[in-house]
Amino acid sequence: MNRDRLIEKLKDIDVAGKTEQELYTEISKACMSEIMETPQKAPAKTVSYFSVEFLMGRMFFNNLMALGVLDEAREIFEEKGFDLNRFEDVEDAALGNGGLGRLAACYLDSAANLGYPMCGYGIRYQYGLFKQRFEDGRQIEEADDWLKVWGDPWSVRRANEKIDVVFKDMTVTAVPYDMPIYGKRVNTLRLFQAEGSPEAEKISEYLYPADDTEEGKLLRIRQEYFFSAAAVGQIVASYAKKYGANFDRFPEFHAFQLNDTHAVFAVAEFLRLLTQEYKLTFARAVDIAKRTFNYTNHTILPEALEWWDVKLVEKILPEIAHILTRLHLHAKREWDLSYPIEDTTEMSIVRGGRFSMANVAVYISGRVNGVAGIHTKILKERLFAAACKNDPYKFLNVTNGVTPRRWLMLCNRELADFYDESLGLQWRSDLEELWQIRCTNADNLSKFAAIKALKKRQLAEYIERKEGIKLLPDAIYISQVKRLHEYKRQLMTALAILYLYFDLKDGKLPDFTPMVFIFGAKAASGYKRAKAIIKFINDIAELVNGDEEVNARLQVVFVQNYGVSYAEKIIPGTDVSLQVSTAGFEASGTGNMKFMMNGAVTLGTLDGANIEIMEKAGGHSSYIFGAKVTEIEKIKASYDPGEFVAQDLKIKRVTDTLTDGTFDDEGGELKEIYASLFEQTYNSPDYYLVLYDLPKYLEALLRVNKEYQDEERFARKQLVNATRSAYFSSDRAIEEYAERIWKLGGSR
Repeated sequence: MNRDRLIEKLKDIDVAGKTEQELYTEISKACMSEIMETPQKAPAKTVSYFSVEFLMGRMFFNNLMALGVLDEAREIFEEKGFDLNRFEDVEDAALGNGGLGRLAACYLDSAANLGYPMCGYGIRYQYGLFKQRFEDGRQIEEADDWLKVWGDPWSVRRANEKIDVVFKDMTVTAVPYDMPIYGKRVNTLRLFQAEGSPEAEKISEYLYPADDTEEGKLLRIRQEYFFSAAAVGQIVASYAKKYGANFDRFPEFHAFQLNDTHAVFAVAEFLRLLTQEYKLTFARAVDIAKRTFNYTNHTILPEALEWWDVKLVEKILPEIAHILTRLHLHAKREWDLSYPIEDTTEMSIVRGGRFSMANVAVYISGRVNGVAGIHTKILKERLFAAACKNDPYKFLNVTNGVTPRRWLMLCNRELADFYDESLGLQWRSDLEELWQIRCTNADNLSKFAAIKALKKRQLAEYIERKEGIKLLPDAIYISQVKRLHEYKRQLMTALAILYLYFDLKDGKLPDFTPMVFIFGAKAASGYKRAKAIIKFINDIAELVNGDEEVNARLQVVFVQNYGVSYAEKIIPGTDVSLQVSTAGFEASGTGNMKFMMNGAVTLGTLDGANIEIMEKAGGHSSYIFGAKVTEIEKIKASYDPGEFVAQDLKIKRVTDTLTDGTFDDEGGELKEIYASLFEQTYNSPDYYLVLYDLPKYLEALLRVNKEYQDEERFARKQLVNATRSAYFSSDRAIEEYAERIWKLGGSR
């Protein structure tokens, strides 16, 4: 990439008479022209990263920064009378739901910046997850037509590389769109768009269509097979063109990474191609697959492990169903020979008339990794215990990471500049350098505190512009921003806020530092209880914010349509990051890492990466509470939430608001939440121990409130967190993948 030439191209752009959209496209295309002309060294081995989600966020500022022209571009266009910040309104490419897709984006960024050859494969959805707005406190979903206004100048349509994907009832054309990922090398995110009949085009219409009907389940299967088959088909065809049918060397040149279970149909398609198209024996094809595929598990939740009814798969993919059944028998014969005494039922690929896609992934993959230390321990000891007992070498841990380029250098330039002044520029390529920052130095603490105050003001201005709500100044900003799910326990935070509200009303918290609770989350369109929790939080916000006796000391804000761009504002402006999932349910979390990198302290449970965050920063920089993984089974054996709450009238007062008319409940959503806490619904009462952990949660919140009053001490906690965040860089994670899983060696 010729940086000077790009700067000249930007200088040549005329802003007169052009719309924002026209300028956005012209600047983007100037950058793309330089990226696409960057010389590439042919890699010895390429990683193919299969993921149903890639939550990339806005590419404009990230790419200008990566190209090293962001500051110059701002100056160039400021002189022309145009402020690049007007592009803050560019739509996110919301092609993901949360951590899974954002992790995939971070890993693409890190691989490119480290010089590892990696290509991402997924679906180019016409509509993102959905746009969210609130009406009477309820979530309203609207189609997210992310291409409508700004288009997609950062991708290139490759119609000449289209490939047919064959189902029993239709043939679908998969047309690739390539997005270059710029770093030491230019990698590619290749997203396939489904074209053909109207029925075929539904495949790439929506991310995560509802699957509560047979039609919805079939569409999910079509989506997962569609992108997996298109990617595998192109990779295999390219290899065969060069090496013929000699696939023994395939693993020398290719490593396939399955980002959770959605991409596991890639295994079946790989075996189908090798056996049917290239006439390899099934045993030989399985051996090659075992040396090619690897699997990252992101969750222990049953609904995400993917069990597909055999008859459904047979209905539209009979050959794939046959391959999976054959793989089941092949694996069983292998286990019978290798482990004749052990019960291998729980490892079976076919169980109860369903295909276990997680078991396919575990059986075929050379390495299976969890995404945080405790999560990997749960995989080895509980979820895949039999497989781990039979082949312990297969399992390893690679704790997740986040890219410091987007989540520090781009979204918190003031903090990055402080590091530059203190350390020089070397920390930008080696985050371990941040350990040299002296967190006890008064000058450092003063500068950091000023940066945090500035980022809080910027966040307040942004929320006022987006939501029309003025945040309290001089308050503790406490954020819980993530996908809305019961195990993430936004409900527990809501109940804690009500508890604080009633205590403030009753005059029981005289020495209380003002607190602002910021929520951001989308609930899956068919997840009724999660949507009810959103309504409950918005009801609480209306109650608290409208009460003049309290609203100068306590405030609740639920931002609408939370996504990557909103996160880029919230995370640097937050004092306290809430990571309060029930221990054992959060695989890792990556939001906690982004908050840590930006100097927020963690208030959370011993779950996911919280444990490692506490280890790296030291226990004094985190506020930990709640039941531990090792305690939960014993607690649940004798736990009665009704009896538990009866012993604490203040908590009873809070839970009673769900049924006593404090809030409008015409639709009965709040009564259903109440039932989930005290009655058997689709889980046992208070399955996620919301009420059990609530008293300790409140203690932790009040400890934060008190300790925040010592500004210097609290700033030191925050700065320690920020400067100890190097381990949670996705650069470190990708280095581990490259060395321990992909065996890339000298591929860079």
